Amino acid sequence: MTTVTVTVPATTANLGPGFDCLGAALTLSNRFRFSRLRLGERDVSITAIGAEAEQVTTGADNLVYQAFVKVYEQLKQVPPPVQIEIQLGVPLSRGLGSSATAIVGGLVGANALAGSPLTIDEVMRLAIAIEGHPDNVVPALIGGCHLAANSIDTGWEICEIPWDVNVIPIVAIPAFELSTKIARQVLPKTYSRADAIFNVAHLGLLLRGLETGRGEWLKAAMQDRLHQPYRQVLIPGYETVQAAAIQAGAYGMVISGAGPTLLALAAPQTATAVKEAIATAWANQDFLVQVQALQINQKGAIAQVVVDEAP
Repeated sequence: MTTVTVTVPATTANLGPGFDCLGAALTLSNRFRFSRLRLGERDVSITAIGAEAEQVTTGADNLVYQAFVKVYEQLKQVPPPVQIEIQLGVPLSRGLGSSATAIVGGLVGANALAGSPLTIDEVMRLAIAIEGHPDNVVPALIGGCHLAANSIDTGWEICEIPWDVNVIPIVAIPAFELSTKIARQVLPKTYSRADAIFNVAHLGLLLRGLETGRGEWLKAAMQDRLHQPYRQVLIPGYETVQAAAIQAGAYGMVISGAGPTLLALAAPQTATAVKEAIATAWANQDFLVQVQALQINQKGAIAQVVVDEAP
């Protein structure tokens, strides 16, 4: 009997001007445990534990299982009956890549159970195909911060972005969900040349700011004109929280992914003050908020394989 446990980190995407092309892995995670069932039993058995576990579907439409099956389709094999246990640590529909953890967890778990016939690059391409874009699934799989660009010849090109250890990511996770579909609907269909140039310049500055940790660059770089001005109206108290974070010393505050989680970047010496300021600023809303100072997860998805050799 072989059991595979896969730990997959949460992610934050966009980081302001890096709309739909920049993402980083964080030190929050979901855990997925895959165990083969005996032949003749049902195809899949799924259980989930943790906060919001009741929202996880336990049928064959579960995203973890759908990704699991994709590996065996790629291998032209019949997927084995499997028991999947999900331990939730990443809040659902909060802009922290929960769906990316499910996709990556299913792919990595299936590949490990099959004896790891697929390379990391092949798993990555499958993950991008399922998700539709790379900004969350790539860092969830390989960790760190990455920029993705579509190449005419080779498909997606993935570029690692160095992240200075003195740039601290702080997430503020409100206790309400915001679907990516709704967050997409509020965006305009066209943008001006000025807005496009603005974002290109600020993305370039953001990449250098993350690499060097230079605060003055990061303060300027986290501005955006493509998605945040339109999405912030979906998040109650956004402007108040952003102002409080910056006043406490944050370089800036942005929407994590499609939201509603907010992401602030700060220096180590101001991280605690920023965290407290965010919590205080959101205290008068009619929902709870969880604020955490995190780090960048540099390892990505980790699979542990256990073989029970009992007779």
